[in-house]
Amino acid sequence: MQEFLGKKYKLSSSENFDDFMKALGVGMLTRKMGSSVSPVVELTENNGLYTLKTTSTFKSSEIKFKLGEEFDEETPDGRKVKSVCTLDGNKLIQKQKGDKETTIEREFTPSEMKAIMKVDDIVCTRLYKAQDE
Repeated sequence: MQEFLGKKYKLSSSENFDDFMKALGVGMLTRKMGSSVSPVVELTENNGLYTLKTTSTFKSSEIKFKLGEEFDEETPDGRKVKSVCTLDGNKLIQKQKGDKETTIEREFTPSEMKAIMKVDDIVCTRLYKAQDE
């Protein structure tokens, strides 16, 4: 996982994101804004504390966590959830528990990061391409 830390990945394609947000109860205006931006994601680590930063012109968010430890998170759409992140090879798996249970599996490779987001029976796939420094 070390080689993917500090690398920036920019959204290049997205499928089912609107349905995913709708299933979470996100309002139409926020869904429209969320679907129109191409966020940049960066994962860093310092002494076992990971930081996942998502930056876009609409909204930026940052979560800090230790692997396997539950933490409170406010999602970019304003939901308050309890999250746990684990590492499986080059996959960062995040489980969010709130009104609905959500799983976000981020798979890192040198050229891209694929995020597979699941809620209810909806699967959203977002592909991010690695940025040249």
